[in-house]
Amino acid sequence: MTGVFLDGVFVGNCPSGKDLCKNIINQRRNGKMPKFINTSYSDEEDIVIINTINGRLRRPLIVVKKGKPLVDDIILEKVAEGSITWTELIEKGNVEYLDAEEEENTYIAVNLENLTTKHTHLEVSPAVIFGALANLVPFPEYNQSPRVMTGAKMMRQTLGIYSKNFLQRMDTDVSILHYPQRPITETFMYEYINYDSRPAGQNIVIAVLPYEGYNMDDAIVMNKSSIQRGLGRSTYYRPYRAEELRYPGGQVDKIVIPDKDVSGYKMEEDYKYLEQDGVVYPSASVSGGDIIIGKVSPPRFLSSLDEFRIGVEERNETSSSVRFGEKGVVESVLITDTEEGNKFVKVKTRDDRIPEIGDKFSSRHGQKGVIGLTVSQEDMPFTANGIIPDILFNPHGLPSRMTIGHIIEIIAGKVGSLAGRTVDSSSFMGETEFDLREELLSLGFREDGLETMYNGKTGEEFQAKIFVGNMYYLKLKYMVSNKIHARSRGPVQLLTRQPTEGRSKEGGLRLGEMEKDCFVAHGAALALKERFDSDKTVVPVCKTCGSVAVYNSYKKQGSCSNCGDESPISFVEMSYAFKLLLDELKSMGIYPKLLIKSKG
Repeated sequence: MTGVFLDGVFVGNCPSGKDLCKNIINQRRNGKMPKFINTSYSDEEDIVIINTINGRLRRPLIVVKKGKPLVDDIILEKVAEGSITWTELIEKGNVEYLDAEEEENTYIAVNLENLTTKHTHLEVSPAVIFGALANLVPFPEYNQSPRVMTGAKMMRQTLGIYSKNFLQRMDTDVSILHYPQRPITETFMYEYINYDSRPAGQNIVIAVLPYEGYNMDDAIVMNKSSIQRGLGRSTYYRPYRAEELRYPGGQVDKIVIPDKDVSGYKMEEDYKYLEQDGVVYPSASVSGGDIIIGKVSPPRFLSSLDEFRIGVEERNETSSSVRFGEKGVVESVLITDTEEGNKFVKVKTRDDRIPEIGDKFSSRHGQKGVIGLTVSQEDMPFTANGIIPDILFNPHGLPSRMTIGHIIEIIAGKVGSLAGRTVDSSSFMGETEFDLREELLSLGFREDGLETMYNGKTGEEFQAKIFVGNMYYLKLKYMVSNKIHARSRGPVQLLTRQPTEGRSKEGGLRLGEMEKDCFVAHGAALALKERFDSDKTVVPVCKTCGSVAVYNSYKKQGSCSNCGDESPISFVEMSYAFKLLLDELKSMGIYPKLLIKSKG
């Protein structure tokens, strides 16, 4: 008997698993069973699996019977006329949705030419094997599969115009590309998602050659003059907010310029951008630490004495300031009320982001990289026609990644720009490489895309021919100005006295095990000692019992809680984290004894 599992739960046995599966599938196609049921039979385990659960990934396929698809030319004509809908095709059993489990028992033909009597299903279109994002990649069938997925992932990180009313919105952490363009090389998906109304990239001239090691690995060299003409420019927006909250007991926050008697008052210089209402004025140029919304709050915890205290009410300074390491211009100020009737203020800042060394760019094929150098136009290599590329891409990034679609797109972009048209690069049904090369030859260029190039600095001709063409390049949201971080001195944690963690908290850069090994290997012992001194402290230790003692700096007298006032004290330099460990051991009833020896 064959076991039957419904949604992963054993429900019983049947005499023939294959017959049960066929019966369920036939009844589903005839409309006697729900369309969302999928079933499969496993020979190895001799079990029938039936799935009805929500959230399964299912995809449509055309049913094939005796080597002929149930969607023929006559039905396609009716679909084109609108007399038959997609839903009707599914209800009649011409098209059905399969999940990954049922797909194991099928034999699917990619296109009509490959169809045989053994096939059970036919793809609606070969492009259906890709999702919406992967179908935005030009010539994806020429690329290695992980690169198509990476390319789709890169397009999610692209800067463009995410919404046409972005000036009225207060979205967090967004960027707007200044001069987005429609790609020369497009797939059919661009039309369906209306990409033309919100493009997210720019067409550039690309040359595939190394440049003095500055585009080593995944780095790219960019033309500085192209940047000055507007290539890759974007604006970064960030909102700041404050609300006058109400607390139990009738206490409220106030959005004002804080008085000097407020607890935590900063320097007068910090409040220079605030107007009378305590909010910054539009078009003010602000940088990290500047107060943009002044606010005072009642103390969070009141002691019993404070409650009965007569006089000036104590208030804390809780103003909103620009994030550490950021700068910008105040774009807009919004003052309104919340549903509870509290005053609510939002301030939006903008910052122009001009491409610089460290900014991330990518093609649509997952060939991502950061700018390694920006070169003036006069020092960039140029072609015999005087064309100067915008980006120099390292050829070593192509053999290992196997992104042949990247190469074909360069030729397709070149053909499209010279012929003044868009090139169809849809998966499995776009223009062929042969046709593109033939057209490029007819336009007066070499059919393989190679050109003679000259060294921009010396004027000498390169011995090798260089692959040059046009490509659609994307600027990604990861910019060096959001990541760069360094500090000399700064805030420390209260408990461990070690530097705080993270860029937003002005944190230090952690020196880990492996970094320590590098210092040791280089013999840089003093540099290592300096890095490990971030929480250095001097602790008085009793020489007799080896426990941490107490030292009175006014009387210049030490005492030990175990040995009394006259015990000898020695000052030991140690990490504060180690002193904390000693205290924690004591709290568990463990007596850590420090054995003090003279340095001599």
